[in-house]
Amino acid sequence: MGAIELKAVEKWFGDAQVIKGVDLAISDGEFIIFVGPSGCGKSTLLRMIAGLEETSRGQILLDDRDVTDQPPSKRGLAMVFQSYALYPHMSVGENMGFGLKTAGRPAAEIKAKVDEAAAILKLEPYLDRRPRDLSGGQRQRVAIGRSIVREPTAFLFDEPLSNLDAALRVEMRYEIAKLHQTLDATMIYVTHDQVEAMTLADRIVVLEDGRVVQVGTPRELYNHPGNLFVAQFIGSPKMNILPCQTESGTYHLNDQPKGSYAHDRPATHLGIRPEAITPCAVGQGQCDGVLDVSEYLGADTYLIVDCGALGKITVRIAGDTDLRPGAELGLTFPESLTHFFDAGGLAVTA
Repeated sequence: MGAIELKAVEKWFGDAQVIKGVDLAISDGEFIIFVGPSGCGKSTLLRMIAGLEETSRGQILLDDRDVTDQPPSKRGLAMVFQSYALYPHMSVGENMGFGLKTAGRPAAEIKAKVDEAAAILKLEPYLDRRPRDLSGGQRQRVAIGRSIVREPTAFLFDEPLSNLDAALRVEMRYEIAKLHQTLDATMIYVTHDQVEAMTLADRIVVLEDGRVVQVGTPRELYNHPGNLFVAQFIGSPKMNILPCQTESGTYHLNDQPKGSYAHDRPATHLGIRPEAITPCAVGQGQCDGVLDVSEYLGADTYLIVDCGALGKITVRIAGDTDLRPGAELGLTFPESLTHFFDAGGLAVTA
């Protein structure tokens, strides 16, 4: 079992409060990812769950057992850090089994568990090598294997892929996803990379300034952001946010009526994803602009369009385009894909 619950958890460093009353329930076997900008408290919250940071107020429950004041050794959790922290004088197998050895487990048991973890992580050919003979991705797999052999209640990952290059990050994302499918264990993962969050998580916890601002599946956060912060943080390129006015069942851009508005609360901002926008002839869409920059990425092209008072709008189109910087064009998007936010930044829903 690996159900974890946080109840009104707070963390203070002197007079500075860095975690501000977090409530969160994590189910057994769930893959949860904490995301947010630097300094939002995601790593601190993970370390509090692990017992590496003291909890100032509130409770941390593990399978309904209060572990708030228990040391890390009593919590049965395994943590994988950004740095591999491998012993350079030990082989891969010795590194993976060291925790069991210090716990006094029999040699036969240690070997069986190390061999099992090595098979899961495809490390069998490297068990006799030293860490210096491995790639970055292989070293990270060894660090994960060291956690697997302990058979923890849950795995905690603190930005484990941030030291790897782009190609290795893609490879390790796949490895971690397969590992979760194989072990069916609870995993809590901290990252600043929203691609990791969107591709790995069962649910994403978005933090801002020590608070949880929204929790949901990747699709829920992408399609139904609860506020402006989530709308622009989740998604790459980020959602376009345009100033708007609403009245009498209509929304206005640049004081011109552009579409129906079927909500009770007034909105001050309209949001639209880059892929939801289609270039069109001038005067035929919701707004007009001048193409400022065209970014060709092979499968996609990003168009950065200067729309004057509405700001610069990013458009994502499939493949290439004949449009070149300086071209005048209109932009159109369906009402079904628009998002509206009020003056406080909260999403306006029907």
